[in-house]
Amino acid sequence: MKLVSFDATRTLHIAGAGYIKPDHFFDHTDTITAADVVLFPEYWQINTLLYGLKARVFPSPASYHLGHDKIEMTRAFRLVAPHNLPFTLIEPNTPESAARVWAAMPLPFVAKIPRSSMGDGVFLIDTQKDWQAYLNQTSVIYAQEYLPIDRDLRIVWIGDRIVGGYWRIQSDRSFHNNVAKGGQIESGILPAEACALVERLATALGIDHGGFDIAMVGHHPYVFEFNRLFGNQGLEGKGRVISQAIVDYLSRTACGNDPDNPDDLPPVPHPEAV
Repeated sequence: MKLVSFDATRTLHIAGAGYIKPDHFFDHTDTITAADVVLFPEYWQINTLLYGLKARVFPSPASYHLGHDKIEMTRAFRLVAPHNLPFTLIEPNTPESAARVWAAMPLPFVAKIPRSSMGDGVFLIDTQKDWQAYLNQTSVIYAQEYLPIDRDLRIVWIGDRIVGGYWRIQSDRSFHNNVAKGGQIESGILPAEACALVERLATALGIDHGGFDIAMVGHHPYVFEFNRLFGNQGLEGKGRVISQAIVDYLSRTACGNDPDNPDDLPPVPHPEAV
């Protein structure tokens, strides 16, 4: 199986994956066309690769398109699992919409800037002053119910299965659970209800590479978002485990290979070599 990578860091442990700098990809169209799978292109490359070169990309187109924008992601989650999404309102940022959302959301609530990550662009709204400060920073209102939690889960889905996960304990500096905002990683059992929700969402939406953020309120799971590109700090084995899962998935699905007798595949690292 021929693999071409546009992200040397994320494919470091995938044997046989040739690397092309994203800015140079127009100079290597023959190599890309000959590849069975193109790994981790940048978002701006996706449409050209899919429609211009008819390439198979990993992560999947759905992982890119839904993972790029919280609004599109939230709408998809609402369709697939409406009872597992916190109460959320999405409106254009107009005075009329702002007043309507403020009246509808119980205090406190969370407001987000749709294209942000690592906890940036996420605000706890408790006063009109908080609300106005948020409105001054966004063109679209994204307001979401504040859940009574002090931790959430990061569950990692690769290909067609969960490969690991961990708890993120709320920062003592803010209400964020994100590691980038001071949240602490803690290993522990992944609740079956949370795992079932991740499997349901990923399978229904065609996501094959994502870190899902799930909150548990009692035994009921809620999904906040998934990240197409995610950190691996809390995973045992870190990048090698993810690479092994990617190779395993591609070996079972790429190019019509028989999963029980794959041909010409890069070697999967042995777990003891991690």
